[in-house]
Amino acid sequence: MAVPKRKVSPSRRGMRRSHEALGTEAHADCPNCGELRRPHNVCRSCGFYDGREVVAAGKDAKHAVRV
Repeated sequence: MAVPKRKVSPSRRGMRRSHEALGTEAHADCPNCGELRRPHNVCRSCGFYDGREVVAAGKDAKHAVRV
C-alpha cells in the first residue's frame, strides 16, 4: 500500500487546493421586472421565463416546469 514518505507542508497542500475555490455565481437582469436572477431560471419575483409567465407571481418557483 502506498504511504507518503514525508509530511505534506501546509504551503504545498494549499497550493494543491488553490483551484478548488468556488467561483462566483452568474446573475442577469430579468427582462420583465429588472430583478437579478440566475440565467436560464424562472424569475423568483415575477415568475417569468423566456418572455412568458410560467409561475404565478408570489408563488414558489422552485418546482416550476417549463411547458
